[in-house]
Amino acid sequence: MGAQRKGAPRVSEDVELSRQNLQAILLADSFTTKFRPVTLERPKVLLPLVNVPMIDYTLAWLESAGVEEVFVFCCAHSKQVIEYLENSEWYSHPGFLVQTIESHNSISAGDALRFIYDQQTIHGDFVLVSGDTVSNMPLTDLIQEHRERKKKDDKAIMTMVIKQSKPSLLTHQSRLGTDELFMVVDPSTKQLLYYEDKTDQGKGTICIDKSLLMNNPSISLYNDRQDCYIDICSPEVLSLFQDNFDYQHLRRHFVKGVLVDDIMGYKIFTHEIHSSYAARIDNFRSYDTVSKDIIQRWTYPYVPDINFSGYRPIKLGRQGMYRASEAIQSRSAEVGPFTVIGYDSKIGSGAKILNSVIGDRCSIGSNVLIEGSYIWNNVTIEDGCEIRHAIICDGVIIRAGAVLQPGVVLSYKVVIGRNFVVPAYSKISLLQQPTEEDSDEELEYADNSSGTADISSGLTKLNIQTASEAAETDSWTTSELGPGGAGYIWEACEGAHDEEWKHSVAPIPKDKLAEITQATVDDEDMLAQDDGVLPPSGELKSDADSLADNEYSNDDYSIFEKEVEATFLRAVQENVRVEHVILEVNSLRLSFNMETADCTGAVFYSMLKTAMDMPHNAANELKRNAESVITRWKGLIGNYVKQIDEQIEVIMKFEEMCQESAKEFAPLFTQIMHFLYDNDVLEEDAILKWAEEKAGADESDKVFLKQADKFIQWLKEAEEEEDEDDD
Repeated sequence: MGAQRKGAPRVSEDVELSRQNLQAILLADSFTTKFRPVTLERPKVLLPLVNVPMIDYTLAWLESAGVEEVFVFCCAHSKQVIEYLENSEWYSHPGFLVQTIESHNSISAGDALRFIYDQQTIHGDFVLVSGDTVSNMPLTDLIQEHRERKKKDDKAIMTMVIKQSKPSLLTHQSRLGTDELFMVVDPSTKQLLYYEDKTDQGKGTICIDKSLLMNNPSISLYNDRQDCYIDICSPEVLSLFQDNFDYQHLRRHFVKGVLVDDIMGYKIFTHEIHSSYAARIDNFRSYDTVSKDIIQRWTYPYVPDINFSGYRPIKLGRQGMYRASEAIQSRSAEVGPFTVIGYDSKIGSGAKILNSVIGDRCSIGSNVLIEGSYIWNNVTIEDGCEIRHAIICDGVIIRAGAVLQPGVVLSYKVVIGRNFVVPAYSKISLLQQPTEEDSDEELEYADNSSGTADISSGLTKLNIQTASEAAETDSWTTSELGPGGAGYIWEACEGAHDEEWKHSVAPIPKDKLAEITQATVDDEDMLAQDDGVLPPSGELKSDADSLADNEYSNDDYSIFEKEVEATFLRAVQENVRVEHVILEVNSLRLSFNMETADCTGAVFYSMLKTAMDMPHNAANELKRNAESVITRWKGLIGNYVKQIDEQIEVIMKFEEMCQESAKEFAPLFTQIMHFLYDNDVLEEDAILKWAEEKAGADESDKVFLKQADKFIQWLKEAEEEEDEDDD
């Protein structure tokens, strides 16, 4: 759009903006190596996420959010991406134009945006996202907010979407497996003033320029915000990339470059979302996390039982279990909650599948255990195998009796020999491991391949030996992957061996958890001696304001409760043993300096919150959900209700939930309290003491006491009869 003519009425610009098609740039290449060896054979955006390619989630969201024209930038494996889109329904959606831009020379996001700038296809504000983004947030208000701000300040060129996502106090990572992020934001204007990824500066402390404090009345410092990598950009963003060839990374170079550039004066602002979902799949751990979020319907309407991309929907059953109608399951097989079974897959007798995703046309033998894993399409798993927290790509064969320890990734068409035990965190591929970890190698692999997912030809130019070639020369050794095995075990890159568990789909190992817990305690002891350390997150004000805000608040407990909730949800999803969950909760208690009663309330809240989030259409179904969760995790809550006061904390927390955050439970208060009593979570003395204390409260605070009156009278009568018998 050309510059506005001097004196032209403002309304003409408004009309022009309203007539502009909303455009988006979708980067179909992440320019990283975190999904290797899988992405040497198929682009990341085409990897299945709960049986649907990642890019379909991004395109479906963009279409529903009002985007009318999407430019998909293809680089590595561009032929596969273009072929997929050409054969999909996206090219035929009315009012939604999808076009591809292909480049074989771009090795970074900066190169991609410079290439797009040269094409002269962007004519106004645009949405910038990666093809591994899952979101259901609306964009209309955000676009309007960005444009209104731009009218007032022509230096406002970008709005970044962020959301709260408290990093783990133990690993200093978000639940998506990304490192802790430090941000400084002007609380009044939401302008971004500082951005620092823990990866960039390698330690848990940051140095802020004094000028930020001098030039701003107050600033908000956050380490509990997640960058959603959804940006609303003005055309100047592309111009800046064109003018600065050293800008390669979107955040590390561009954002930081804009923030420190005092000459041009461009500004970046933030937009925080609360109720909507937005996440980017950056590593295997975030792949696992987002998959579970999809299964638990946080991403609605982009869920397995709704057709949003041309793929057949899968029927939703009880306890979050999805099963395709054509799937065949033996009567003696067990399929647990939060599991997806794809079309034409067969599950043998005695098989047990928990918290996992099974793709299409898979064959699972008898007495197979699959837990917390992702089995893609056309996979064969023979009898007696054990698979825990693994990713298994298309066409893999796992022979009878084989065991996959947590964190294993098997790339396409790998064969695991009979009774072979694959060590934890192993990555196995039919392709030999490249000598260097360089993202542009995927370009070279793709350019020398056939351009389809099956790239078993055309790799000899790179001295890469495929499975078929190895079989012909008998070069597979039985010691590598067991008898009949086929594939190469990749070695961890130098310096990365100890970090494999951080980005894995597997839970944190117990020994690592203990090490991190001790290190956290040591760090806190050291920080406690330093009065000059800034708080990790919050608003920094003048000394006078700080004194007023230094009084006790519930912020610490709220954060603690959210941490416990996230820990419990992960335990439910991954079927973590009770003793391990107790260890994690106790670590959080030490980190936050909480009491056991605080753990009691937080654990009970997390249990009922999980029950409420499970599918239900009526009060009796919600009651069954709660009873199911309490029964399964009785050992966990039981660890924190050994004293009468702790049991009273459960009742008081339940009261609070029924009045505020979980009003659906209000009619069920007495029934669930009775269930807790019957299952020895609450003792008679605790309930009667709570009732006695409530008797002197205001009438408005006796709602649940009155509801439970008959139950309490029954307990009192039983107590009196017991006393008479004793006499």
